[in-house]
Amino acid sequence: MRAWQMTGTGEPLRLTDLPEPVAGPGEVLVAVRAAGLCHTDVGILDDATWTARLGPFPLTLGHEVAGVIAAVGVGVDGWAVGDRVAVNPAGSTRPGLGRDGGYGPYVVADPPDLVRVPEGLSFELAAAGTDAGRAPYRAVVVRGEVAAGDKVGIIGLGGLGQVGARIAVLRGAEVYAAEPKQSLWPMARELGVTEVAADVTAFADVGLDLIVDFAGFGTTTAAAIETVRDFGRVVQVGMGRLESTISTNALILKQVTLLGSRGGTVEDIAAVYEMFASGDLSPALEPIGFDDIPAALDRLRRGDVTGRLVARYP
Repeated sequence: MRAWQMTGTGEPLRLTDLPEPVAGPGEVLVAVRAAGLCHTDVGILDDATWTARLGPFPLTLGHEVAGVIAAVGVGVDGWAVGDRVAVNPAGSTRPGLGRDGGYGPYVVADPPDLVRVPEGLSFELAAAGTDAGRAPYRAVVVRGEVAAGDKVGIIGLGGLGQVGARIAVLRGAEVYAAEPKQSLWPMARELGVTEVAADVTAFADVGLDLIVDFAGFGTTTAAAIETVRDFGRVVQVGMGRLESTISTNALILKQVTLLGSRGGTVEDIAAVYEMFASGDLSPALEPIGFDDIPAALDRLRRGDVTGRLVARYP
């Protein structure tokens, strides 16, 4: 089978012929039907800081995976060949991070990381939901504790920010979005966003209860702390840069709560699938082919993508 593998930081993905994996005891084999492309993959390829958390190399990337169970190992209960499933990338399986992921036709997964994909929900949406749905849901709902009537700031309207903004709207919040690309502003209003500006500091007088930073470029984190109301909450999700200089003066005097958000559970993903299935949450997706993955990652690197890229397999 063919798979796109990472061999080292700064190296291009390599198309490699690999033997088809098998499900060992207590494992399942998932035939991949769709694999989402994430900006994290660009960071993994470009930034050596990631290397200690990954591997072994060479490693097939792709941590957003949905497909059909192709085989069940000895000792696995509750799952059967043919089941439509997705894989939680934040569990023990770690597809595309700790073992070969979705940029190949098969993934071996641990059953506790599986999420059932509802009938009628596309594999493309299911794959994107494992990360592009789970991460914003966790940031806005679980870590941010958004409530009806809250005033919420969303920094960055990329693939995660779009979903996070819509989730906040569906939860009854009044949402303000900061996005420098004015071409995305009409889409923000379609999501139900109250107001859009190039920088979150434009909302300094709004009294934002919660700001979720899906960009994470350092300056965005600092601006969120300066902008949120006294006793407000800032949730950091984006990893555009892996460090930031903030005003501890503002953090202390305003008694701001600064929270990191990562990971998530199968329950988080299932909650997102319910929103997908209802039609209330419909993130913009762009399907691509397996052979298009390297070029599509280059597009992410250049910032030429407005929705979520998903590789579709036969």
